[in-house]
Amino acid sequence: MMKKIIVYSIMIISIAYTQEWGGQSGGFLRMGLTARSLAMGGGFTAELDQNFPAFHNPAWSAFLQRRHFGSSYTNLTLDRRLAATSFAMSLPPTAGLGVAWVYGGVSDIQGRYSTGMKSSKMQTGENALIVTFAQRFVPWLSIGANFKILRYDLPITESDQVSGSGIGFDIGILVKTGSNSTFGIMVQDLSSNYQWDTNELYAQGGPYKEEFPTIYRIGSRFERKGLLFVWDLGIITDLEIRDRDGYDISIHSTYSGVLPRVGIEYGFLEQYFFRGGYGNGRTAFGVGYEYGLFNSRDSNIDYAFSLDWASQTAHTISYAFSF
Repeated sequence: MMKKIIVYSIMIISIAYTQEWGGQSGGFLRMGLTARSLAMGGGFTAELDQNFPAFHNPAWSAFLQRRHFGSSYTNLTLDRRLAATSFAMSLPPTAGLGVAWVYGGVSDIQGRYSTGMKSSKMQTGENALIVTFAQRFVPWLSIGANFKILRYDLPITESDQVSGSGIGFDIGILVKTGSNSTFGIMVQDLSSNYQWDTNELYAQGGPYKEEFPTIYRIGSRFERKGLLFVWDLGIITDLEIRDRDGYDISIHSTYSGVLPRVGIEYGFLEQYFFRGGYGNGRTAFGVGYEYGLFNSRDSNIDYAFSLDWASQTAHTISYAFSF
């Protein structure tokens, strides 16, 4: 009984925090991208994602033995969509490289004139170009980083839009604690931001910076008898702005919430996979199929269905190829 109370309490608290910070800047990078990770709650700080090896922890790139290509697409309610394409490879003898593109947007936004009459339909779009480098210092320890170039296009009228751009970083550490277990640490969206200039739109407009919340994560994975368990725990820090002598000082020192994520995967005949998990305020399940296209077990196709606290659903399909 006590275990159930603890589990339900954690879920309720995490849902509350997810609602609070989910709408802040850079949300498309915190929703989860690939079908396998989404189906397992997203707790991949210490787990290798074949579709996107560097997204959850860039340190994984230094442990890759093959070249990995992956692509993923998520169809969400309210005309929202999320897509990602990734390529990662080892850089012998002890390093790894990667490059990826992530897109999130909303389409079919009905524009209107000042009279209320309908104009053309518009769309928003957020893009991130991610470059990864990782170094393995000893056989069981690696450190990696993601460098992100960010852009957000926001329509104003049929022909005009305002764009924000910026940069950001992720830092990850990976420790191989055993043949069936791994431990990971990740700092997501360190100094990530959009910088806007609205002087051309508003009389009192001007340049300003829109910071992303920074998340500090620890996580682990453990595999036993065909079952894979993954989990991670994130501490969310919000932006705090202090005015000192007329200057704005921006620091991520305000604790905003905790984000637990957990998932499980069962492999049948080392080819068929069944998954379930909870994370980012969403409950999810999914399936996967591993097969040989040109060589043995070089391809994976995965599907995930997820449902959030507001009964908004998402369908994600991903494909990964290693060579």
